[in-house]
Formats: sequence, C-alpha cells, structure tokens
Amino acid sequence: MATNVKRKKKAEVMSEDGSMTLTGHLKELRNRLIICAAVFVVGVIGFLAISDKLIDLLTAMAMNANYTFVFLAPQEKLMQYFRVSLIAAVIVTIPVALYQIYAFAKPGLKRSESFFFRLVLVFGLALFCVGVLFAYKVTLPFMLNFLVTLEGTDYITASISIESYINLCLTMFIIFGCVFEMPLVTIILAKMGIANPEIMKKGRGVAIVLIFLVAAIITPPDIVSQCFVAVPMCLLYFISIFLSGIFYKPKTDEDDEEEEDSDAE
Repeated sequence: MATNVKRKKKAEVMSEDGSMTLTGHLKELRNRLIICAAVFVVGVIGFLAISDKLIDLLTAMAMNANYTFVFLAPQEKLMQYFRVSLIAAVIVTIPVALYQIYAFAKPGLKRSESFFFRLVLVFGLALFCVGVLFAYKVTLPFMLNFLVTLEGTDYITASISIESYINLCLTMFIIFGCVFEMPLVTIILAKMGIANPEIMKKGRGVAIVLIFLVAAIITPPDIVSQCFVAVPMCLLYFISIFLSGIFYKPKTDEDDEEEEDSDAE
C-alpha cells in the first residue's frame, strides 16, 4: 500500500520520459516560496530584537552634524522600529530568493548559462552592497553636514523628524544601490548585442545631461544631493562603456538563422 502511494506521488512529479510534470514544478515552486517566506518571518523577528541598534546605526551619521531627532506623532517612533526591521528582513531574504530562482531554473539552463547566471547574482549583490556602503560612508555624512551648516537665520535649529530622516536614508541607499548596478546591466546588454560601445561613446554628452536630469528627479531638492548622485553615475557610465567594449557581442547572420530555426521548431 505504501509502495503504491509512493509510486503515485512520483508519477505526479515525474513524467515517463524523466522530465518533471507541471504538478511537480508547481510543488517545487511552492516549497521554494515557503523557504523564502520562512526566512523573511525569522528575519523580521530577529531584527525586531535588535531594532534599536539598527536605528543607532542609521542615526550615527548625523550625530557628528549635531542633529536632534524628534518624533511628531505618538506612534512614529515605534513604527520606525517596525519599518527598519521589515526592510532589514527583506534585504536578508533577497539573496535567498535569488538563489531559489536560480535553483528552480537551473535544470533548464546550459552550463555556460548557469555560470553566467551565478556570476550575475554574485556580481549584482556585490555592486548593490558597494552602492549602499558608498551612500552610508561618503554621500550621506557629507550631505547631512552640508545641509545643517547652511547659512541662514540663527533661530532655525535642526530638530529632524525620525521618520523623515529614515526616509532620506532608505531613499539614498536604494538609489545608490541601483545606480551601482549600471556596469552589470551594461554587461548583460552587451552580451545580448544591445549595448554597442561605439553608440555609447557617441552619446555620452546626451547621457550626462540625462543623468543629471534623473538625479534631480530622484534626489531631495538641493544641488548637493543631485551632484552626489550624478557624479558617480557619470563615472559608472564611463566604466560601462569600457565594459561594453569587452563583452559586446554583435549579432551575426548565424544567430538570426538559429533564432529562425528555433521559432520554426
């Protein structure tokens, strides 16, 4: 009886030719989603226990600039503890989720594709961490010090809402983390034959103008924040031009024939 049940379950997962059935794929996907959800829940609980230390870590940048933090609503301070814990749990869950995506797709990938997928995951996470670290160590401390020392009326003091401060920190972290992904995106597009280094070189003037325009939109309304986002973006753009020259793979007639054959099949 037990043997028949095992055979039935195996038949639901694997087809006769040895490939996994739709039911098997759905069960595997469910299991991987459960793993991600479990990591997220454990992360939230764990980071709630040290949420005060996370807040201390974020506010440490502004202490040298003599900022005074306040909360304007009774629940504001408590909500920031929950918010920081949730975001920290998401950050921990993202690498796990990316690995689960890779593990789910791995059986259908070639060896070269599998290697490139792993390289993209590791390189992408590393670049995002570098961007966040750059914002934490360089951009935000200078920006906060500059904004608090602006000349003006003496009776206006810096008593900052903890919610607005956390919003600024998280916004800058996300912006710089995404901006530092530019070389990786360029490598992927170059491998696909889209990011042509010659076109990128010719369009660098337009790209710089667009970069400053984007930086003005996504940053707080001051020229310092704009420059601190735009200048690294410009440097990363020139690095991306160099990388595209290395990885650029123009499409050939053979590639077009292979695509037509695959479509015909």
